[in-house]
This record gives sequence, C-alpha cells and structure tokens, in this order.
Amino acid sequence: MWMFDRRIVTHFDFFLILLILPLIFVSLMLVKEISPALFKKELFYIGLGFIVFFIFFLIPWRSLRWMIPIFYWATILLLISVDIFGISKLGAQRWLQVPLVGLTIQPSELFKPAFILMMGYLVQENPPPKEGYGIKEFFKFSFYILLPFILISKEPDLGTATVLLIIGYGILFLVGVNWRIWVSILTVLTISAPFLYSNMHDYQKKRIHDFLAEKPSYHVQQSIIAIGSGGMTGKPKEEATQTQLKFLPIASSDFIFAYLVERFGFLGAAGLILVYILLILHILSLGIHARGDYLIQVTAYGIAFLLFVYTSVNILMTIGLAPVVGVPLPFVSHGGSSFINFMVLFGILENLIAFRFNFLYNSGSKVTFL
Repeated sequence: MWMFDRRIVTHFDFFLILLILPLIFVSLMLVKEISPALFKKELFYIGLGFIVFFIFFLIPWRSLRWMIPIFYWATILLLISVDIFGISKLGAQRWLQVPLVGLTIQPSELFKPAFILMMGYLVQENPPPKEGYGIKEFFKFSFYILLPFILISKEPDLGTATVLLIIGYGILFLVGVNWRIWVSILTVLTISAPFLYSNMHDYQKKRIHDFLAEKPSYHVQQSIIAIGSGGMTGKPKEEATQTQLKFLPIASSDFIFAYLVERFGFLGAAGLILVYILLILHILSLGIHARGDYLIQVTAYGIAFLLFVYTSVNILMTIGLAPVVGVPLPFVSHGGSSFINFMVLFGILENLIAFRFNFLYNSGSKVTFL
C-alpha cells in the first residue's frame, strides 16, 4: 500500500509557486481586456500547464536519471528531423507535423527541459574540481551546448539558439570553469564578430539595423508611445487607446509589457519587475544552497537564466533597447508553449527539491542516492 511521506510537503517549495501566481493573474486580466477569445485559450493553457506540472513533479527523476541522455538525444533527433521533414512558416522551418492528429510541434521548445536536465546530468556525473573545469571538460560540455545551437540556428531560429547558448555557458560559469578559458572565449568572439554578422540571414541583420537606427521600427514606436502614455499610475481600459484602437501590434504576446504599462503606469511596471527579480533570485538561491546536489543546482541555474533572458530581452525590446525578437514575457504573454515549458521545468525542480531526503551527502561533493 502506498503511503504518503510528509517530508515531501516539508521540502516542497511553496514560495516558488506563490511567486508565479501574480504573473498568471496579470496575464489573465490583460489578455481578457485585449481579446475575450484569447482569454478562453489562455485559461486552457494555464490549466494544461498545471496538469503538466504535476505530471513532471511525480516522475522520479533521481531514480530515472539514467534516462536523461536518452531524453536529450531523442530531442536532438527531432531537431535533425526538422531539417528533413519540417514545415515552413513565415520563412522559417521550425515545426514538425504530428501524424494523424494534424497538429504541429516545435522541437526547439521541447528541447529546453532536455537540455537543462542533460547539463545537470553531466555535471552530476563529473563534478567540477576546486580550480574549475579544465579545457578537456570544457570541450566536452561545449559539444552538448553547440550541437543544438547549430541545429536550431539552421531553422533559422537564432533567438532560441542564442538563449540555449547563454543558459549552457551561464551554468558552466556558475558551476566553475578555469578563468583562462573565459578570457580566451571573449577574445575569439571579439575577433570573429564581423564574420558572424556577415553570415546572418537578411531578416536578422534587419533587426540589428532597426535596433541601431536612430528611428526605431513601427512596432517599437507604438510600444514606446503606449509606455509613455501610461504615466505614473496608468489609464483605465477605455482610455488605453494604443491597445484598444489596435495601434500596438501583438499586444497580447510580444508587446504585452507595453500594454501593462499603458494600463498601470510606471508603478505597475515596477511591481511586475520586482516579482520577476524575486522569482529569479529565489531560484538562484535554491541552486546556491544545494551544494553537492548538482541536479538541483544546475536545474535551478538553468531556469533562472532562462527566466532572466526571456524577461530582460522582452522588456528591453519593448522600449527600444534590444532588437525585436519573438521572446515572450514569462507567465504573462499569451501562448501555450512558453508557459507549459516553464511549468515542466518547475515540476522537475520541485521534484528534485521535495524528494531530496532520498539521498545523503558523503564527504566532499559526492552524493550517495538511496
């Protein structure tokens, strides 16, 4: 007979879930004001996201950690399949058709949880020495980081590929790599920057050009107008003309931050950013305090980097300080793939935390699993 272990509740991080609730509430409120039809879809995505969260929370990741490489390589095969069988939309080949059901999936989104778990698995199996990883280990990790970067860049989806690059090397930076390696990388990137730019797609160059131009693109112009019109405390829904009169493009997803500022002003924006800061710092603290348990540590670092990159890039692009890319505002932008992905990652992290009583620390950073 299955018995519930009270230690699961004791170790479960309720504060992590509590921090995302105001973001979900804001999302529902803003999306409902923009489009009641999209509001119904948003409710469905949120409900599905929490179901997925509990499914991934109940998977015994520590016992099944041997399956993590299989998960990683299976998603790599899906990325390779995109190049062969992929469906093109808006000039990009990023999707696969699911047989019989008529739905499409984007393997680059499915890959993110597999990637973070694989990084945790690799670090757990090969803990960093006191002086940090050397060149041999660094190249080994780089293989697992650069392979998906190349495959996703070819779709082309440079935004997602770059996010994975930042997460992968960001994790290595926090876990520990010899400083000489970082100096060498920065030198190589500085020298090769012109070559990298010359090999970009035309639309990617245009985004950079629009970002550097004196006059921002139309989307950014309308976004800045919406943000400026919000003032200190914002406007009632009926007076938020940038959004209600459809001047602000993609108001429910990519530029939802601009609508939030139009409605609730500087104070509303500051409150939202404060919630994100608390969420990211809390997740980072979970990784910092999980010394020796690299599965928790790397998973927490990976989620924190993903949240930071998505949040900062989305907000900066709405005010003209970053190129316009299709990066959603986590838990606020309308859409299912981003929300469900984060709920998958949160479910995995909560599982690793809640069931951490299943292992004991031995000497040093070695972990013995029971």
